[in-house]
Amino acid sequence: MKSLALHWKILIGMLAGVTFGFIMLEVDGADFVASWIKPLGTIFVKLLKLIAVPLILASLIKGISDLKDISKFASIGLKTIVIYVLTTVIAISIGLILVNTLNPGDGVSTETIAKLTETYADNSSVQGKIAEASRQQASRPLDFLVDMVPDNAFSALSNNKLMLQVIFLAMFLGISLLLVGEKSAKPLKDFFDSLNDVVLKMVDLIMLSAPYAVFALLANVVVSSGDPELLYALLFYSGVVVGGLFLMICFYLVLVSVITKRNPIWFLKQISPAQLLAFSTSSSAATLPVTMERVEEHLGVDKEVSSFVLPVGATINMDGTSLYQAVAAVFIAQALDFDLTFADQLTIVLTALLASIGSAAVPGAGMVMLVIVLESVGFPADKLAIGLALIFAVDRPLDMCRTMVNVTGDATVSMIVAKFEGKLHKPKSKEWDDHLEEVI
Repeated sequence: MKSLALHWKILIGMLAGVTFGFIMLEVDGADFVASWIKPLGTIFVKLLKLIAVPLILASLIKGISDLKDISKFASIGLKTIVIYVLTTVIAISIGLILVNTLNPGDGVSTETIAKLTETYADNSSVQGKIAEASRQQASRPLDFLVDMVPDNAFSALSNNKLMLQVIFLAMFLGISLLLVGEKSAKPLKDFFDSLNDVVLKMVDLIMLSAPYAVFALLANVVVSSGDPELLYALLFYSGVVVGGLFLMICFYLVLVSVITKRNPIWFLKQISPAQLLAFSTSSSAATLPVTMERVEEHLGVDKEVSSFVLPVGATINMDGTSLYQAVAAVFIAQALDFDLTFADQLTIVLTALLASIGSAAVPGAGMVMLVIVLESVGFPADKLAIGLALIFAVDRPLDMCRTMVNVTGDATVSMIVAKFEGKLHKPKSKEWDDHLEEVI
């Protein structure tokens, strides 16, 4: 009998995790989930993060060294940045159009605002987001370029938060391999080629546990979701965000169909394991190894394109997060009677675009960006905590949704760039047990 496809297994695990989580809520089993279920999901995410840096390093070096022509790398880089900027602007615009049309903030009662403020305004996580935003705003204009260049290669490779430094190191090393000549470069190139194959096989092995891991992750999300009444109070706002994210997915499918001439349903089917993992983990960085494997082996994007586009996208392309910020900023302004002019909304577009470039690909980074966006339009500092408290109750489930959109956008752009560069071919997938008979 044919084995069930991976995306169906993951979907079943997700549904089972949500169901189990609600059952545990009814029987007061939150401690059981935290002690015995949550660690399974935590281990899975740590395994994905474990291989993220080696995969980016090996994949990007291999991709650049295979180009044979540095000008092709410049062409890929320029197309990638331009398309990412355009899709982010479109995402922010969709969010602003929806929130200004539907006005979800107008329906929030003063009682709900008071209850949310009392529950979350002094929350340590909310205060931490405000403090982190202040630190980011204090940086100088070119600090992000300074931060991209590592002063210690081993330090950069040992910290998943320094992904841009890893990309810089890999690009520098890959270009240098091209310049020393094929004979001198061959031993090191062979090493990274082999490392890339081994790490991709590690992705296959880790994915065997994905259905069980997402069960654990979502069960924990449900039991730690907070007061259900507050979640219901923000249902309209959440619906506007999810509706905007759905429109963004539709926009990606149109791009895939029109530009790459591939079936959009086929595209969704091939990328769905990465989407479901992004939804479960709320981290495009943790999902990156799986995204790269799906894009290269199942969508047919050449490694020299995917190895650059996807790591860069996981760092700077936050379409879902930017759309969420546009909706959240206007929603908070509507709920707290803070008038936004047309110029203010243009400022939101620009600030959300710039903030997305510097946002970390980790859970909760969107709220840090939101603080920066709100302050850019002159939102009162004394009301920032109240504004974040308004949306904090539903931030985690919305974070899961917007991360899924971020990953879908990365995959879409990689296909578009590959099509423009003539690097989109027929997929050739590999399985975890392709060479099993050789070792048993």
